[in-house]
Order: sequence, then structure tokens, then C-alpha cells
Amino acid sequence: MTNSLLSMKNVTAFYGGSQALYGLSLQVHQGEVVALMGRNGAGKTTAIKTICRMIRHKEGEILFCGTDLDPLTSHRAARLGIGLVPEGRRCFATLSVEENLVAAARTGHWNLAQVYRLFPQLRDRKGKSARTLSGGEQQMLAIGRALMTNPRLLLLDEATEGLAPLVRKEIWSAVAELRKGRDLTILLVDKSPRELAKVADRCVVLERGRDAWTGTFEELTPEIALRHLGV
Repeated sequence: MTNSLLSMKNVTAFYGGSQALYGLSLQVHQGEVVALMGRNGAGKTTAIKTICRMIRHKEGEILFCGTDLDPLTSHRAARLGIGLVPEGRRCFATLSVEENLVAAARTGHWNLAQVYRLFPQLRDRKGKSARTLSGGEQQMLAIGRALMTNPRLLLLDEATEGLAPLVRKEIWSAVAELRKGRDLTILLVDKSPRELAKVADRCVVLERGRDAWTGTFEELTPEIALRHLGV
């Protein structure tokens, strides 16, 4: 793969006066599934928010489809084809499942029928308000809502955090299904190397706001995992 869909070079970013990214560089190629890993506080969510323009970077360069993201607001970045499944799900609680899905829908492969095929539970609950859903169903809804924007790049930030094992399994099965076509590029944050290894082409490990290691999961030896991830 040589076609870089997302490119971050020497990116620095701050939360107020606190620096969170220290010259982060990473590449995500068209059709790849890349896992972003690291200890708590390593900068994973900050990197995701910076790509989505929820946080402005101070130095460095972020290109998406060759477009410089620096001057763009978050909604303009989304229109370029960046879809976010945020940490904590953040569904519209008072809207129904179907209203959540169509709220930001754009024309393309992903429509209600496709989302309901991926997550049949949502079809069964389509008229129910999002606040009545279980945590796992809300996560499915958050993923479905992002897919309905028909993104070129899907960002999944801790998509299985806090979910029961059976629900986690369903989410990972959905990610594996999304991977099959290679039409969708995915950058995902999670803490489970074993599960990530089943769906990701490679991983980028962050440490203190920097890219500390990158490679395939076959190359992620126990020694490297212990050094950078503490596992």
C-alpha cells in the first residue's frame, strides 16, 4: 500500500497549557486498518481529536486525501470523509435510534438497510429513544451513525470500553466485517492486543505523545509490548 489517506508529521498539540502531543508522526494508507495503542495518557484520544479538528494542533502537518486540515473546522473535516465514533458513545439521548442514524446521513453505500444488516438489534429498536438502549446497543448506534456519514476514514475511540464480553465480541465481529471490503479505512484505539491483532493490519504505539513503535502484530514481541504498553 502506497496511497496515504492520512498523514501526520511532527504534530504537537496542547490541552490549554499542557502539551499532549510531542512531534507525533503516523501514516494511514487507503484500505488499511491501523490500531493506535499506548498506556493511559499516551496521547491516543488527543491524536483522534486532533485529526477531527476538535483540538487544533500547534506545529506539524496533518493531511487527509492531500488536503491540509489545519484551517478546517470539525464539520468541514467531517465533510471530507472523516467519521468519528467518540469515546463514551455520545448518542442523542432524546432521539430515536433511527433519528440518530439519519441525523447526519450522507448519500452512499451506508444507509439504514446496511446499518441494520450489520446491527440487527438496532432495527429491532429503531423507534426507541437512545436513552433506553443498553451500553452495547448505544455503541452499535454510535458506530452506525458514523457509518451513515459514508466516511472514507472511520475513527473508533475505545469502541469496546466498559462493555460486557459478549457485546465486545459483537463489536469486534462488526469491525471484522467492515474490514472485508477494503473500501473503508479504519484507525482504532483499544487496549486489547489480542482482539486488535485479529482485525488490524498493523499498530502504532504512542508513548508520552510520540510515536514510539510501529509494525505488524507479528512483530509486536512480548518484550516490545512490555516496554511500551506494560502488558
